[in-house]
Amino acid sequence: MNFRETTVKENILYKGKIIALHRDDALRPDGRPCTREYVEHPGGAAVLYVREGKVLLVRQYRYAYREELLEIPAGKLNAGEDPAAAAARELEEESGMVSHSLEHWFTMYPTPGYSNEKIYIYYAPEAERGASHPDEGEFVDAELIPLAEVERMIADGRIRDAKTIIAVQRYLLGPGSENKKG
Repeated sequence: MNFRETTVKENILYKGKIIALHRDDALRPDGRPCTREYVEHPGGAAVLYVREGKVLLVRQYRYAYREELLEIPAGKLNAGEDPAAAAARELEEESGMVSHSLEHWFTMYPTPGYSNEKIYIYYAPEAERGASHPDEGEFVDAELIPLAEVERMIADGRIRDAKTIIAVQRYLLGPGSENKKG
C-alpha cells in the first residue's frame, strides 16, 4: 500500500527566527483532502563525549519546560551547516572540549507527529580541553558525571532529554559495552 500524502498548498502561519508553523492542504493516500499542521525546524546536532568512564553533560534552563535539564552538548543547525561541523561547534561552545574526529551514530526524529526536526547524533572518541564560549544569552554549565550515575539518573527520571537518553543507551549497547558498565 502507498502511504504517501501529497502537498497541495503550503500555508505558513508563522515564521520566527528558529521555527515556522505550517497548516498545509494535502491529499491522503486515498485521494481525499486533509489539513496537516507541523512545525518546520532547521534540525540540530548533538555529541556524546565520554572520558575515563564519565559522560560530559551540560546543565541549562529550558524555557519551554520551565526547568533545568542535563543534556549532551547540542544545538540547532545554521542554514547550510554540515551537521558534523555543528556538533563540533556545540561541543566546544558549551563545554570547551575540542574534538577533531566525530562518528555519526544516527539521525533521530524527535517528534514526527508534529515537526520535521532531525537531530544528528555524533560520538566524539577523543577531545582535548579548549575554551568554552556559549552563545550570547546561553547559560550552560558542563559537568563530567560517572556513567553509572548517568544510568541511575536516566532510570529515576532525573535525565529526561530524549537525545541524551538515546545517545547514552547507544553507547552502552555499542562494541565493548560489557566493559562500559560503571
